[in-house]
Amino acid sequence: MNQISPLAFVHPDAQLGDNNIIGPFCYIDKNTVMGDNNVLQNSVTINYGARIGNNNEIFPGASLSTKPQDLKFRGEDSICQIGDNNSIRENVTISRGTASKGTTLVGNNNLLMENMHVAHDCVIGNGCIIGNSTKFAGEVVVDDNAIISATVLVHQFVHIGGYVMIQGGSRTSQDIPPYIIAGKEPIRYAGVNLIGLRRRGFSNETITQIHDAYRILYSKGVLAEGIEEIRKTFAATPELDYLIDFVTNSKRGIIR
Repeated sequence: MNQISPLAFVHPDAQLGDNNIIGPFCYIDKNTVMGDNNVLQNSVTINYGARIGNNNEIFPGASLSTKPQDLKFRGEDSICQIGDNNSIRENVTISRGTASKGTTLVGNNNLLMENMHVAHDCVIGNGCIIGNSTKFAGEVVVDDNAIISATVLVHQFVHIGGYVMIQGGSRTSQDIPPYIIAGKEPIRYAGVNLIGLRRRGFSNETITQIHDAYRILYSKGVLAEGIEEIRKTFAATPELDYLIDFVTNSKRGIIR
């Protein structure tokens, strides 16, 4: 049974699962779907097109599935899909998709800290931590287990790899490959994320291999030469395959 404050508004067409808590002054629009065991503290807005999973906690002032801040948006039907077990803190805003992709996607087990913004058609993976006031422009992709510190500004279409640590206050218009620390001004490669990888259970052997692969990659003026040498030097592993695929498929180029 859902617990809905008499001071909340829930549209008759909204679809709610079971055991949700809807606090006072929340607004839940039509064409919204919510699973089970979610907690909406006071003054949360769930806009048209939201699809919310289970066991999420959403804090005051958050607004999910907002109309995209994109002048090309013409009112087309689109959605904002939120997975399970996310903590979405105060004043977070997440836009729904546009005709480009149709969906903004946030996965599972993420912490989105106060006042951060996820723009239209972004894809946020699982297990990410995103700091206060960080802003993602449209169609940014963040892979699993990334840690992005506070007040980071990310240009549209940027791809951020998994297991990275990005320094607070950074700005990037290029892709950030996996497993690294990125920081300084202008933003650049600042080493392998050793502590983060150890915490995630990577072996010392794997971490050393990743470190050596980056040493080769960044020693070359042409990235394709570095990729070729990595392939010749090391046996294939899932970690190196991911790194190679990321760099090879980068459309905006990687930070150096």
